[in-house]
Amino acid sequence: MRALVIGEALIDIVEREGASSTEHVGGSPLNVAVGLARLGREVDFLTHIAKDERGRRIVEYVEASGAQLVSGSTSAKRTPTAVATLDASGSAQYVFDIDWQLTGTPEVAPPLVAHTGSIATVLEPGCRAAAALLDAYHPSATITFDPNVRPALIENGDAARGRIERLVERADVVKVSDEDLRWIDPDHSPKQIARTWLSLGPSIVAVTMGDRGSFALCAAGMAQAPARQVQVIDTLGAGDAFMTGLIDALWSANLLGAGQRRDLAKISIEVLNAALATAALSSALTVARAGADLPDRTTRDAAARSAILG
Repeated sequence: MRALVIGEALIDIVEREGASSTEHVGGSPLNVAVGLARLGREVDFLTHIAKDERGRRIVEYVEASGAQLVSGSTSAKRTPTAVATLDASGSAQYVFDIDWQLTGTPEVAPPLVAHTGSIATVLEPGCRAAAALLDAYHPSATITFDPNVRPALIENGDAARGRIERLVERADVVKVSDEDLRWIDPDHSPKQIARTWLSLGPSIVAVTMGDRGSFALCAAGMAQAPARQVQVIDTLGAGDAFMTGLIDALWSANLLGAGQRRDLAKISIEVLNAALATAALSSALTVARAGADLPDRTTRDAAARSAILG
């Protein structure tokens, strides 16, 4: 009954005009691992960081959340960084310093859900190992995927798009932003791309659209959820919080694991609407705080009760 999250961990160096730079632990897969652990889920996290000061900070952050770092995750020469420059709206542009590698098979039990995304799925040489691990865990686990495209790191766009499509074919649940889709396929609308991706094999394709909310396609049709209205501090981790909330909601609905694959494929619009609403709440609570600071279950449940009562 554990999740396995595969992907990059790094230090976000956040720069905002008129303010001193700050450093936060980050990385899209790391955020998902930490977010799930804060919600009380048991999580193993496979990454590639160093045993330097920044690496030790990441280890402490992951373990404080309740997640477990997989053995072999601290073999890098240096811990990756990302300089995130924020504009007036809180949106970020990134410059990365990262070496992404994976070797061997993690020493973990077969997971209930295996998640990956972002840099880990397109950056050589580790992207090939990440894809192979998803194949290895497919017999036991629901596979979830978030492309979370980082154009600054992509040298060959066509190759990256090919890798993304192959992972969509492997996945049971895909979450993607409309911004990512504009980079992946600027000639088609998010709904057109989502329909195409759904036909490739996933049971759910969810698309986030910032303050315009989200929608998700499944065999039963389309579910939708509005964005929660909050004062945005920054958007760091917004999509990761949505992914975390979606996985958690499907977990609570007993729809994760290879044994539940048929039930996931038959998910109802009602259940998917509820899952999107949970994901949207997780995202709203995250953007209302500085850095990618995903909520724990107590905080999210209190916010959900407040919204119902309000």
